[in-house]
Amino acid sequence: MMKNKGLGEFEELVLLAVCILEDGAYGVSVKREIEKHTGRSILLGAVHITLYRLQDKGLLQSEMGGNTGKRGDRRKRLFRLTDIGMRQLRAAQEVRQKMWRLIPNLNPGT
Repeated sequence: MMKNKGLGEFEELVLLAVCILEDGAYGVSVKREIEKHTGRSILLGAVHITLYRLQDKGLLQSEMGGNTGKRGDRRKRLFRLTDIGMRQLRAAQEVRQKMWRLIPNLNPGT
């Protein structure tokens, strides 16, 4: 099992996109979801590398989807979050929220 070393920003975005997409998370859909929410243009190769890295870390699992005529009968590799991945996302969220609360000018009266 992986030690909690934290997530990089892009890793966190990829995990969040996989969560949002549920059963429809594959390279292109993850790329589109991240671009939609960040307004940034990203490379599909960066998404694929990150998906496989997160899978190697045990944060994602994948399986091959069904054949589609639209893709010339090529199957998509579909990703989903593991329990460890969800724990990592929640830990990242807690750290960010805790640090936001510590910014003096954002917390009048403290």
